[in-house]
Amino acid sequence: MLNLHTAFGYGQIEKVEAPENKVRAIHSGRGRNSDSWGGGGLERRVGTLGELPFGVNYRQAGNRLEIPGPRTRPTAAPREETREETREETREKTLEKTRDKARDKARGLGPRFRRALRGGAIALGVLAPAVAIGQAEGVLRVGTSGDYAPFSMASPGPDGQTVFRGLAPEIARAYAEDRGLELVFVRFDWPNLLDDLGADRFDVAMGGITVRPERSLAGRFSLPITGSGAVALVRSDGPLAALADLERPGLPMAVNAGGHLERTARKSFPQAALLTLDENAGVMAELDAGRADAVITDTLEAPHWRAGRTDLRTLGPFTRDRKALWVRVENAELALDLDRWLLAQERSGRLAEWRARHLGEQPQVLPPRPVLSGLLAAMAERLALMPAVAEAKRASGSPVAVPAREVRVLKAALARVRESERALGIPEAQALPPAAVSEFFVAQIEAAKAIQRRVLAEPRPPNLGPPFSLDEDLRPALLRIGDRIARLLVQLPQGIDDDEIRERCQGALAGLGLDPGRMDALAQGLIAVEARRESLP
Repeated sequence: MLNLHTAFGYGQIEKVEAPENKVRAIHSGRGRNSDSWGGGGLERRVGTLGELPFGVNYRQAGNRLEIPGPRTRPTAAPREETREETREETREKTLEKTRDKARDKARGLGPRFRRALRGGAIALGVLAPAVAIGQAEGVLRVGTSGDYAPFSMASPGPDGQTVFRGLAPEIARAYAEDRGLELVFVRFDWPNLLDDLGADRFDVAMGGITVRPERSLAGRFSLPITGSGAVALVRSDGPLAALADLERPGLPMAVNAGGHLERTARKSFPQAALLTLDENAGVMAELDAGRADAVITDTLEAPHWRAGRTDLRTLGPFTRDRKALWVRVENAELALDLDRWLLAQERSGRLAEWRARHLGEQPQVLPPRPVLSGLLAAMAERLALMPAVAEAKRASGSPVAVPAREVRVLKAALARVRESERALGIPEAQALPPAAVSEFFVAQIEAAKAIQRRVLAEPRPPNLGPPFSLDEDLRPALLRIGDRIARLLVQLPQGIDDDEIRERCQGALAGLGLDPGRMDALAQGLIAVEARRESLP
């Protein structure tokens, strides 16, 4: 009999089979028997090695078969690799993966099974020691820009290699050390960020990534790490003294190309003559050279651009944004683990210390509420997709309200809440009452429909691109965000004052165009959950 270790417990393997490239482990643990395969705490039926979950190590030593999850992965002593992977190296890796996938599809093999075969890990149906699959190879690839203070700054080190500084590298180093991962920074350019994430150049992007709807469709955002707002910098001796002055037709305005700030500038100042620069470091040079009358940055970067200068004036902020880590859609386990880890760092005060060191953040007036803040951020991210949902429905002729679908959505939401409670070990006696869960999600559904109706009441903007697909783009993203909402909802603590919930709700959901009645209903849904739940064990 072999011992089995997973991220969630310990048990005895009674039988291991490997017929036709399949692994079957029948084990008992935590007082129950289960017929499962794979690892990392996931219990599933027999499947091929090509379907094994991402991020799992298999190690056989004598009569022990260890299957550790992300938090118990046996690795060498943690070390950081600060080498910057070149675009040519990652492009070649991407091409190699594309060729491998094409060959594997013809052979009927999955990519993870191919990697195991290539490493000599599987032979004649036998599990060899230290099979490494995907992230279990112990490497975390972090995409970062290196040009966005105070989040990510790059400079040459004494050995000629690039050194990354700022809030994002500090978070990356701490997470890699806590998880025993080797860290590799991969530098990206802002105009190519979306393509680089899709091309698998890195596992997660860290570097002041702003939560935006189109990014929610392409990846998974973590809990927010901080907030910011877009601002304009102008010369203090010039004629521009208020935000309204920036609406002058033809006003030359410089902004970093391809990112959130360019989109914000185009939306907020449609008549400006935008000068978009691929290199963020060159934006201020346009103002200094007189080629631009204003530059667009944010509340966190602006102090660095203004440092040591008295000739600049700040206008704004004119947006309220969130910064988060951004994970590939396929990396669901990594995204979940990052959220768990970030929540722990918020609760311990460690993340607040990093923000104070890099961002100069002062203590908040309101007490820290990491679960509530994360929950409101997820609600805002979901509702921010509603204009795209409205345009998709406009294009297909679908109605805003579909009562049968709303019933299914509520049923699925309750099921996700129950699943989250079970995953956290919350007893049934302390589960959220169905009525409170329903009130919370009904308020979100009604708010979503209100935003859709407001969008559809106006003509379609002439310069808007083709609509996203409801089934292929929008609904999968909404489900991903819905899972995060359910996980956070069941962790919402007791003892939060109703007025504080309303105040935080109004601040977090501002800018979505909701009327006071809808905003109050969303707050009331949260109050219903907070008031009717039992405290967590």
